[in-house]
Amino acid sequence: MAKQKPEGSLPVILDWFKRRGRTPFPFQHETWSAYLAGESGLVHASTGTGKTYAAWLGPLLEWIAENPDESRWTSLNPPPLRVLWITPLRALAADTEDALRAPLNDLGIPWELESRTGDTSATIRNKQRKRLPTALITTPESLSLLLTRADAADLFRDLRAVIVDEWHELAASKRGVQTELALARLRHWRPGLRTWGLSATLGNLETALAILLGTNQSGRLIQANVPKPLKVESIIPPTMERFPWAGHLGTKLLPEVIQRIDSGNTALVFTNTRAQAELWYQALLEARPDWAGIIALHHSSLERATRDWVEQGLRDGRLHCVVCTSSLDLGVDFTPVDSVIQVGSPKGVARLLQRAGRSGHQPGAESKITCVPTHAFELIEVAAARDAIRAGNIESRLPFERPLDVLVQHAVTVALGGGFRSDELRAEVRTTYAYRDLLDDEWAWVLDFITRGGEALRNYPEYARVAVQGDKYIVTDTQIARRHRMSIGTIVSDASLRVQYLKGGSLGHVEESFVARLRPGDKFIFAGKIVEFVRLREMVVWVRRATGKTGIVPRWGGSRMSFSTELAAAVRTRLDQARLGLFEGSEMQAVQPILELQARWSKIPAPDELLIERAKTRDGYHLFFYPFEGRLVHEGLAALFAYRIGQLVPISFNLAVSDYGFELLSPDPAPLEDAIEAGLFSTQHLLHDIPASLNASEMSRRQFREIARIAGLVFQGYPGSHKTTKQLQASSGLLYDVFARYDPGNLLLGQSQREVIERQLERSRLGHALERFSTGIVTMIDVPRVTPFAFPLWVEGFRDTISFEKLSDRVKKMQLQLERAADTKTRTRK
Repeated sequence: MAKQKPEGSLPVILDWFKRRGRTPFPFQHETWSAYLAGESGLVHASTGTGKTYAAWLGPLLEWIAENPDESRWTSLNPPPLRVLWITPLRALAADTEDALRAPLNDLGIPWELESRTGDTSATIRNKQRKRLPTALITTPESLSLLLTRADAADLFRDLRAVIVDEWHELAASKRGVQTELALARLRHWRPGLRTWGLSATLGNLETALAILLGTNQSGRLIQANVPKPLKVESIIPPTMERFPWAGHLGTKLLPEVIQRIDSGNTALVFTNTRAQAELWYQALLEARPDWAGIIALHHSSLERATRDWVEQGLRDGRLHCVVCTSSLDLGVDFTPVDSVIQVGSPKGVARLLQRAGRSGHQPGAESKITCVPTHAFELIEVAAARDAIRAGNIESRLPFERPLDVLVQHAVTVALGGGFRSDELRAEVRTTYAYRDLLDDEWAWVLDFITRGGEALRNYPEYARVAVQGDKYIVTDTQIARRHRMSIGTIVSDASLRVQYLKGGSLGHVEESFVARLRPGDKFIFAGKIVEFVRLREMVVWVRRATGKTGIVPRWGGSRMSFSTELAAAVRTRLDQARLGLFEGSEMQAVQPILELQARWSKIPAPDELLIERAKTRDGYHLFFYPFEGRLVHEGLAALFAYRIGQLVPISFNLAVSDYGFELLSPDPAPLEDAIEAGLFSTQHLLHDIPASLNASEMSRRQFREIARIAGLVFQGYPGSHKTTKQLQASSGLLYDVFARYDPGNLLLGQSQREVIERQLERSRLGHALERFSTGIVTMIDVPRVTPFAFPLWVEGFRDTISFEKLSDRVKKMQLQLERAADTKTRTRK
């Protein structure tokens, strides 16, 4: 039978939708048509509206058109690899596989569908060494591993489509750059390759499309116009303190949260940190012991088997509640979940949308999220986030520009996967968005670095990883090849240690820095259990079950959040409304007494105004600044201002920061007016002043550890013999010192400094804030006491110096004093 036009196979798919009680959306039809026309593109749609089938069914329609005789399908052999599906999380692979397999099974299409991630069994891996399936679900790291095979070009000779899921999570990361480079390699072999990205909750869509497709390919941006009802609400504390401080609510709203959980079948309770998830899980289970077995905990440090059990329990509807972190933010289709609870501010509009989308995760269903404040001012953030959602102000993702550590790794990967010629690979790399402006000098440095180790390491053979044979660059050393394959990837974190019962199974992983503080007999909470530390031996934390209800909670790195530019702007707008006496919505009405007291004792700043409060207490002289720009920007501003003031007079400061402002505390009055006159808010000399103010050289040294690992300079060790954090730090620190002394022009040194200033300190955003101060209004007010805005900063200044119990006592005493002053003022005014 002759092949039919691809569009002629559409009735088969439409009938499949009909049998499932569904009708395809227009954006799905548009995506299928674009795919069949040979186009690439990006599909942007809300969570749960059908992005997966928009991308997946195009390749199926194409195959059906090529094989129109359904009666012969059962006798056909599975085609070779045609579709590559890239997912950012290997935890999503199983759920993605289930979704993709449904039309294959229902229609009887003889395709092989498999996953290849770090969790794939040795049996399947061995099978895939001989032949890849028709459709392969994989991660960026596993795809790069496939590129190291000598027969890599032959593996992908029949590849027609690459689909990158959750592109918004990859696009602004080094994993995204790794994906860009891998896609360029595939396009080199398959010039007609179609590339489709799937994305939700993203602001800069045109940029995201450009990153996905590179410089040599144009594509289509398809946006779904599928109404997705969304309801954002808050639990309002029954009593509202006028002097709140970060975290003071803790689990005080536990009864209200339990009531919300009980009102539905299944709930997800999102927290922003793993430590917070452990605490809330314990609190919920202690309050409702009858939930044992139907409440669970999920975060990325738990054992894979535990997380799989939780995810399956959600699918089956067996679990009533799961306390989780961002580990459940993405892609998994949990239809039974009918409510989502967010503990604390989500700190970003996109994150709130993403988590809300976990409920009603199907077309037409309402998504609902209930926010639980851990700080009274977080209610303002909820109201502001709701405003930003209505206005469509979603965060953009900042792409990486020419990260040479990733390029070094990729060059070794390609040299291992059959080798390359310099000019050819340079041209290929320049087709990516990240390296579109790659300089010839930078490329020459990369080649020198992988073949000789650069200027400083040329006398050490182990750093000469790539050999030059004729005009071709290849890897000839089997040990180097093995080490490189084990080190592929850009995810770098502190060394983690397995937590293991003396008699029993494994619980998960904690970071070495936490375990270093433990002594035998110490109790800590992990995986929702109270355990007692016994000993640390051979990278394993041995524990036994413990009794009691209290214990310390591990703190993992990477958990600090700062609210986004979009949320910061929305917060300033809400505060401006309060300044004008407008308190719309339950959240703003709840904080009205706090804001009115702030206005009475000081003021609420306008959006173009920087408020500075000066106060004298027994602790010293306080300067409180309120830019409302987010914690990371405030860290940079606090250090910068302290440095610039210190250039005028000898003075020392203690710094405290929050998302709303920062404090400079000194034993003597600071010459603030003189500093402003001398250019305190100037954007000039930032590249000098920021590093000088923050000891950026030490920060660059720490950042260099990540870069050194990605670039292959530091090897984490073979299985069972991983290096400790101290060993890795020592290795990377030694290399940093060697480069700084003997090879100061080393491009990886410059990269570490840029990443610290732009990524960690957000120099661009900091510069915009300074421009706002310079062109706006600066208001300085001398206040006789700490104001409601200043109070959380005052508390933050002591958080790391005294125990929580002593801190609580001191805070309560100060609160009573301030409340009495507020009441006295109120009576006097009356």
